[in-house]
Amino acid sequence: MTEKEIAELRRRFRADKSNITHVRGCYVNENREIISEFDESIAMMGQEESEKLLTNLRRTLSGTVGKNLLDIEFDTRQVAEGEAHRLLMDLRNSQLADQNAVERFFQKAIQTLELEGNYLILLAFDAYDVPYRSRDGMRQDDASSEVFSYILCSICPVKLSKEALGFAVRENRFQNLNPDWVVAAPETGFLFPAFDERSTNLYNALYYTKNLQENQERFVQEIFSSSVPMPAERQKESFQSILGESLSEDCQYQVVQTIQESFRGMIEEHKANKIEEPLVVSKETVRQVLRHSGVAEERVEQFGKQYDAVFGEDAQLSPGNLVDTKQMEVKTPDVTIRVNPDRGDLVETRLIDGARYILIRAEEGVEVNGISLHL
Repeated sequence: MTEKEIAELRRRFRADKSNITHVRGCYVNENREIISEFDESIAMMGQEESEKLLTNLRRTLSGTVGKNLLDIEFDTRQVAEGEAHRLLMDLRNSQLADQNAVERFFQKAIQTLELEGNYLILLAFDAYDVPYRSRDGMRQDDASSEVFSYILCSICPVKLSKEALGFAVRENRFQNLNPDWVVAAPETGFLFPAFDERSTNLYNALYYTKNLQENQERFVQEIFSSSVPMPAERQKESFQSILGESLSEDCQYQVVQTIQESFRGMIEEHKANKIEEPLVVSKETVRQVLRHSGVAEERVEQFGKQYDAVFGEDAQLSPGNLVDTKQMEVKTPDVTIRVNPDRGDLVETRLIDGARYILIRAEEGVEVNGISLHL
């Protein structure tokens, strides 16, 4: 799914636009026991409560594509006869009215989710009458191309708030506010089926993870019978490790700088051209950047082998997951320097009188702990 398609669905989760009539769910304690189940009517809730509930559901469609929002794929066999896909279809086709399907889903989720403390599992069904869009992008609300029926699952921790001091205006006095249980933003969740090219795609789901270091692999495997892409932070750590090990003494500042500048350029061009499909790079893309940086061919080949071993031979990754595009950080055991990525040229490495140095060109505006210096 593209960012534009996700945003179109995200706008649905408002009281004046949503067709969600009720939300099913269960409350799970720290011992993985269901304390209560519920089927709450949105119409019977107060306005503030319904808006907050829809906001929490909407957050399951937030974040960055490729980092927080990941595509899950089903193969043809899974769609035709897979148990996991059949359960998701039962939930969707029954509009969450199939009690047996709901119970089985709750148990599968509880057995595999790795969450500490109490949490809620929320399930919502929506039928979206997709407005027709002409080739020039003009939206026609009175013409519909199809009805997109889908379920959204949102798994939200329930945390105990802190005791606090409050002030009662009417009584004109201070008072103690006791701790209470509060529903937090979702940690994970998914949308099924996918909304690809503004149409139903039963061969995909969209998976959400708040944590960029952990993506609940056991839960994904149980619910989808499919693997989930490596978490964004682990992609970056693995990529950095591969570069360092395979390039060895060729892994110099100028090489790392070139990789970052190349990736930043790709991201900026992709955004400027308003391309809807997520930007990805392949192993060969990185290899070409390394060659352009002057890395020896044997090192380039070694990088390719390690890339295949860690990510897979045909893996395509988001460049934003591999490097920090917002800053460059030069770090020694005792000194850390953060550099504007646009000005990586201000830093260079030198060997002076047998000692290795990192040199920073500095002219005006030099400060130490907020104190201006004259050099």
